[in-house]
Amino acid sequence: MSSQSPPVLPITNPQPTTTSTATASQPPLPPHALRAFLNNVTESVRNGFSQRRPFSELIDRSAFSKPESISEATTRIRKNYAYFRINYLATISLILAFSLLTNPFSLLLLVGLLCSWLFLYLFRASDQPLVLFGRTFSDRETLGILIVLSVFVVFLTNVGSVIISALLVGVGIVCAHGAFRVPEDLFLDDVQENASNGFLSSFLGGAASNVVASAAPIVAAARA
Repeated sequence: MSSQSPPVLPITNPQPTTTSTATASQPPLPPHALRAFLNNVTESVRNGFSQRRPFSELIDRSAFSKPESISEATTRIRKNYAYFRINYLATISLILAFSLLTNPFSLLLLVGLLCSWLFLYLFRASDQPLVLFGRTFSDRETLGILIVLSVFVVFLTNVGSVIISALLVGVGIVCAHGAFRVPEDLFLDDVQENASNGFLSSFLGGAASNVVASAAPIVAAARA
């Protein structure tokens, strides 16, 4: 009696599931996004400081005198800000940095908040949901959590008081210098144009707007 060979079972290659295919097809976060953002910020700050005025003009004792009226003090502030804008911004930034360094807890909270916005929202791909503690958060939920966290850090801790106090001191020093510094010896060719934009608008239209404009395409690419 002849022995029968065992049946041969067909072998098939397993096909990748839809989940693994979808996971592999997700575009990763651009590794150069944060580096490009930091490079743009550094370049904008460097370009801004290259336009600063000599500090010898800023502290020239012979150019200080008491204003005769409030209107004259306001005019001096507008003209001096148009000329010493970068120097004033650097002074306020130094005061703010010193205040944060003398309050390390506030500095850690502010850095943590900034990192949360950068890595959890701005530079996270929109098609990759945030997963924390086994729960998946949508893009809208992530934005809402970050907004609530920002409100808590700024208004319910001492971070807000430190920042506001430093800004008030810095703006007070700038206004006092601008009111007592006589601007007649300065080259003020573009004073009328800057003055027509207003003090606050010209302040916001400085280096900060350049950083935001340069970083917008990078953030949009990371969110795409």
